[in-house]
Amino acid sequence: MHTEKQKKKDITVQITNSFHALDASLPKLKKLVKTICNRFAKYEIPNTGYEVTIAIVDDAQIRKVNKQFLNHNLSTDCLSFDLSDDAPNSAKSFELLVNAEMARKQAKRRGHSTEAELALYITHALLHNLGFDDTTQNQAKKMHHTEDEILQQLDYGLVYNKAVKAQK
Repeated sequence: MHTEKQKKKDITVQITNSFHALDASLPKLKKLVKTICNRFAKYEIPNTGYEVTIAIVDDAQIRKVNKQFLNHNLSTDCLSFDLSDDAPNSAKSFELLVNAEMARKQAKRRGHSTEAELALYITHALLHNLGFDDTTQNQAKKMHHTEDEILQQLDYGLVYNKAVKAQK
């Protein structure tokens, strides 16, 4: 019989911040990542673990990466890359880029904190790496519901659907 502690995966989270005026708690954002990974770890066999790297960047930096890797010459809220090795029993390796400059603007417009908006971007990017998709309306609805459920659980409040309601 496995104890709860044995069931948990090894989760390593590294965050680098190159945005000069970040108003967010990096430990709280790390907790967010660990919570998401633990929540979805139960669907994966064997017990591989996670290595998640997050770069907090500005519009210019994310635009550059978006153009380089996706050939889109525009700024975006987040990008996610699955760098996992295909070898059995290897850790999942995800690299996320989140746009703090956009988060600050959107948070002000939507009436919540920059940290909550960044948490939404991190959650969204990570869920993509964990198999969620938002290409159809039903997929997007499920993904955004899951985002808000996670963010509310960690006291960020209703972030995505609050923004949608505010735009109507």
